[in-house]
Amino acid sequence: MTLAFAPLLAAVQSNCHLSDARHAQDLTLCNYLLAMREYYCWEHELPQQAVPPRGDVGRWIAEREALWETLADADWSRVPLPSGQADPFDADAVNAELVPAGYLYGAGRGRFGKPHFFLARLAGRERRDGVEILEAGCEYARDLDAAPAVLRGETIVLRREAFERWLWLQAETWEARGSGDAMAAALEAYGYGRERERALGRMAEAERETLILHELGEHAAGKLLGDGWERFMEGLRDRRQEITARAVRDLLADSLVTLPTLLERDARPSLQFWFATFSGLRRELFPRLASAQLAWTAGAGHEVLRDAAGEGRAHWLRVAQELATDPLAAERYARSPGQITLA
Repeated sequence: MTLAFAPLLAAVQSNCHLSDARHAQDLTLCNYLLAMREYYCWEHELPQQAVPPRGDVGRWIAEREALWETLADADWSRVPLPSGQADPFDADAVNAELVPAGYLYGAGRGRFGKPHFFLARLAGRERRDGVEILEAGCEYARDLDAAPAVLRGETIVLRREAFERWLWLQAETWEARGSGDAMAAALEAYGYGRERERALGRMAEAERETLILHELGEHAAGKLLGDGWERFMEGLRDRRQEITARAVRDLLADSLVTLPTLLERDARPSLQFWFATFSGLRRELFPRLASAQLAWTAGAGHEVLRDAAGEGRAHWLRVAQELATDPLAAERYARSPGQITLA
């Protein structure tokens, strides 16, 4: 049996378009425009540092939105494989045939229930702590929101292209802000001030490990929380509650695995990189760690971070367990996040 690549690619990209048609409005206007510019660059195979003409991007957005309007009544396309047609959400079944052929398929649901799909060249495969890690290289099809790494069951999927493009956006944002912070320290550790493109390439290669550690933390958190957490997340309909719940689990995952491992390895550039992403609701909920970061940056040593992460493990596990078992907890904490703040 041989893989008919063109029909496969068409089916996956069709589902990507349908997902975007149904969920692009979930983004704020600013995030939507940033995401569409990045998507334009990917689709036109422009290098990360390219600045596309605003007029060209505007026309492309109008054409893409017109395409989305035609998909109002469309159904998901089944994935054509040598063995037959597969459910587009059954990534395990699809990859059972694609991975041996050197390809990788991604399917799942992300924030606010948005389906995500991609098709890529398989760039790496390994097992760690009982978890399979599949790495995507060149991507042939994808939707608007390309998450650099995700955990699906017992499998971590890491996307090199998506991560590299995400890093360029973060660097651009930092340059526009122009402030000295954890991102500045992380970029400097990779020589960003001297050679921008190579520095981000080095960062992307090295910080793949930080992404993997976070997903291993998600896996460890899932083992502690059990199936009740997944049922809780599937039942959420309020976006504030979902954002709060995701922040809690992220903090638990990083307190369990990411931060302790980076501290054990004395991986200072990776710790700076992690703190560069420690923002928004996660930082608001965990001022204890933010204070420890300031002390660590001032030279206090790893112990202050180790202590904060240890407190976080117990606290965020308790909060997550309460969310999964108390039907009113999610509403209560989303309305008043200060109730679960670890100061």
